[in-house]
Amino acid sequence: MRAAVFHELGKPLQIETVARPQAGRGEIVLKVHYCGICGSDLHATHPGVFVVPDGTILGHEFAGEIVESGAPDWKVGEMATALPNNACDDCRRIGLMKCKDDMGIMCPKNTLTGFHPSFQGGYAEYVKFSCTEALRLPSAVKSREGAAVEPLAVGLHAVNRGKVALGERVLILGGGPIGLATAVFSKLAGARDVIVSEYAPARREAAGAMGATGVIDPSKENVGEAFARQAGGPPDVIFECVGVPGMIQKAVDLSRTWGRIVVVGVCMVEDTAIPMSAIFKETNIQYVLGYGRPDWRLVLDLLEAGRVDPRPMITDVVALDALPAAFEALRKPDTQIKVMVRPHD
Repeated sequence: MRAAVFHELGKPLQIETVARPQAGRGEIVLKVHYCGICGSDLHATHPGVFVVPDGTILGHEFAGEIVESGAPDWKVGEMATALPNNACDDCRRIGLMKCKDDMGIMCPKNTLTGFHPSFQGGYAEYVKFSCTEALRLPSAVKSREGAAVEPLAVGLHAVNRGKVALGERVLILGGGPIGLATAVFSKLAGARDVIVSEYAPARREAAGAMGATGVIDPSKENVGEAFARQAGGPPDVIFECVGVPGMIQKAVDLSRTWGRIVVVGVCMVEDTAIPMSAIFKETNIQYVLGYGRPDWRLVLDLLEAGRVDPRPMITDVVALDALPAAFEALRKPDTQIKVMVRPHD
């Protein structure tokens, strides 16, 4: 099969012919219809605290058609997606295909699909995963929307951990896919004001279609003043969805007394903050990682019911040969938000 393979920092992904995965006991092989490019993929191929090994096929936001099954409850032809979790050697040694402690993505020994050559990802024509992590796509949910379940589940999990309540004011720093997903679920949670601060015009425009009640261009306005003007007061909850140095401190500065900050953005380098500025406000800072299986199930239910629509954030679909250039372009995005690859085009 053909796949986009990472080899070295500073070099683009390489389109290569590699062995097609085979389904073992309890495993599924999926023909990838769509796979999204995630910010984590960009982080993992950039100098920082974590870089994927040579030979890794990235991609953990995928959906498509089952073409081989080693699990009796899963049939060829079914449409599916999957959480990117993989049981560690401790769990596989006792015959389990998933974490024995049900920690999922939180297990420190978990190896995520698309972040190691042992568990190759969806930047390929086919991908393999454990049936314990698989989820069927409802008939009303197409493969493209199915490939958006992963980033949507991140937003849902962040909103749940942030305890967004009816009538609250929410500020989202960053209008990328995760910021937009957070806007969707903040609105569904009952927030009165959901305001997204974002530099890129295309992302500010998409925010309105994804649940935001207002937007701020931080290049032209003071974010705190603009938020107070639009919402009538300071934010109750701030979601940091950028992941670059200085953003946590910025969120603290924007927070009200006893406010809540949820750190969703993944900063891969050392950062600094002034603890006293948060101490004086008794700010509650919550870090989040990923999601759980219930988050994925609820996202699929909401997609099926038409209550969530990820299409406004899916701006680009590229063929596999175009993936390396599209991947590098996302390091400094312009009009792109969520870019997806169709490996069989």
